[in-house]
Amino acid sequence: MSEAPDPEVVELATKIFDLARQGRTEELVAYVDAGVPADLTNDRGDSLVMLAAYHGHAEAVRALLTRGADADRVNDRGQTPLAGAAFKGETEVTKALLEAGADPAAGTPSAVDTARMFARTDLLELFGAR
Repeated sequence: MSEAPDPEVVELATKIFDLARQGRTEELVAYVDAGVPADLTNDRGDSLVMLAAYHGHAEAVRALLTRGADADRVNDRGQTPLAGAAFKGETEVTKALLEAGADPAAGTPSAVDTARMFARTDLLELFGAR
């Protein structure tokens, strides 16, 4: 039998996920530096990196990656942060993830497949340069 989550913990987690979505890097990394896991995920398996990447926040992505977040962590749908960045056409986020060793072929669909689907030739060139 599982207990209901503590409402204060849920509220804090929601705040931290919102910080990632909003790219509020200083506040976000203050929580991570204080002990929040860099790979914290929400109820859909989206990591802090995934949320920051999808919303175009390269600085937050870099900060999380330097604190140990997994650049290739897939969510519950099999998507990676790099595929999310490719979907949104986020070049700077893509560069940050590639610099951290993200695999363009990981996930379903992969970042390469996503870039092809949306004719993001600039990103395909970045993937080929790896």
